[in-house]
Amino acid sequence: MKINMVEQNFNKVETEVLIIGVPEHPENTQGWEDFVASYSNSFPEWVRSGQIKTDYKQVVKMPAFNENGFERILFIGLGAKRKLSEDRLRAVFATVGKELSDMKASSVAIWPTPFTNEKITDEDVAFIAAEGIGLGMYKFAGYKTDSNERDVSLEEVSFLSDTNQDEFKAAFEVGSINAQAVNEARNLVNMPPNMLTATEMANYARQLAEKYDFEIEVLGRKEMEEQGMGAILAVNKGSVEEPQLIVLKYTATDTWEDVVGLVGKGITYDTGGYSLKPRDGMVGMKGDMGGAAAVLGAMQIIGETRPAKNVIAVIASTDNMVSGDAFKPDDVITSLSGKTIEVLNTDAEGRLVLADAVTFAKQAGADYLIDVATLTGGVIVALGKDKTGALTNDEAFFEEFMHAATETGEFVWRLPLTESDKKRLRKSEVADLNNSPGRDGHAIFGGGFIGEFVGDTPWIHLDIAGTSDASSAHDLGPKGATGVMVRTLATVVERMANTDINN
Repeated sequence: MKINMVEQNFNKVETEVLIIGVPEHPENTQGWEDFVASYSNSFPEWVRSGQIKTDYKQVVKMPAFNENGFERILFIGLGAKRKLSEDRLRAVFATVGKELSDMKASSVAIWPTPFTNEKITDEDVAFIAAEGIGLGMYKFAGYKTDSNERDVSLEEVSFLSDTNQDEFKAAFEVGSINAQAVNEARNLVNMPPNMLTATEMANYARQLAEKYDFEIEVLGRKEMEEQGMGAILAVNKGSVEEPQLIVLKYTATDTWEDVVGLVGKGITYDTGGYSLKPRDGMVGMKGDMGGAAAVLGAMQIIGETRPAKNVIAVIASTDNMVSGDAFKPDDVITSLSGKTIEVLNTDAEGRLVLADAVTFAKQAGADYLIDVATLTGGVIVALGKDKTGALTNDEAFFEEFMHAATETGEFVWRLPLTESDKKRLRKSEVADLNNSPGRDGHAIFGGGFIGEFVGDTPWIHLDIAGTSDASSAHDLGPKGATGVMVRTLATVVERMANTDINN
């Protein structure tokens, strides 16, 4: 996408669509008189009469007048400027993105001044505009054969600003990178399970590795058997598809130390196994690899921005199917760590594959671990569909993570993990652990089970079962996959590259 910085002269703007933010009392915005003079002297009356709306996220589209250099103009209400935060501004630009997608605009110009306040600078507007518009424009292409719609993408964005061009363009480019990575993750989650198998996910990771010069290793069934990955192998037993443990390494320093491990659940389809899901519960289970998509999206941002922090990404991928060979309730399996697990519920499979994945990440040198998974329905019961649930064993690490989540506007709520919870996970007459102590506190037990395999390594568990998929259109995108946690994972890595969390 081409980025231009142009003179703040509304008579000389050459673009398809000019985007104008309209706050309450727009006449207080510096330069507003110039816009009114160039566009229409009737504009103040239109605002007073409500034809042009100042209400938050309200859109009005109008044609150009007086042979302006733009063809159309899109007014977007901002509400009170003092209330305008980065999160609210991101939603504003996502709304703009949806409108631009419907308008099939290939070039736009943005006047940043109305979007700023004492906390939001021109550079902030550039970053948030790129991120918000990119997220808002997203549509999953799908597989319909009867669409005659023009395939139009946004190719050129101009900003009417005298701000430092290099800083402005750099901010816009990072915002664009973030949006593109989130949308790639959305595509993965939206793909049908017959097209996104574990093997295809591994092929996608290989493409990332080639593009960004990551080191990559992919372990199949034979390699897993040699290493003793009994947990992921148990989940894969009912499948005709080869399991894949996908490992990406981004090396930022001369020595492989101080490594952040990002671990994703990559269940490409989940029937529940012999603990079979009901019919309605199976629809949408193609998205049970949302954690893997989040990790791959974060690695795309890391590959583009090159933070000074070593990162290892580990994705455990398989489907969970039913067959004569499938694992069963009452089975006892041995994980990569050597710990034995009594299987009480084959639909609690995500924590099993993650047990082997976090163990592998630790063995490969991870000093910090974040696992991401569409793990439990229990987190939706506890927190709803708009909040990611979290567990941790390290206060400083979690505090740094929460700074990143706040920065990206992704809501995370920490759940407690007590010693009594751990005792219930360890309650088994035949094994070290059981994989399903019961329905009460389900989200805690699911994440806490993974915690049994991290030891003293600083660890955060993220349950995105509610936030990975949207049942209807929302502020930042359409119905379907959200790409949640992509931006937060990349941001926490960036923050850790610049911060010593132990001091």
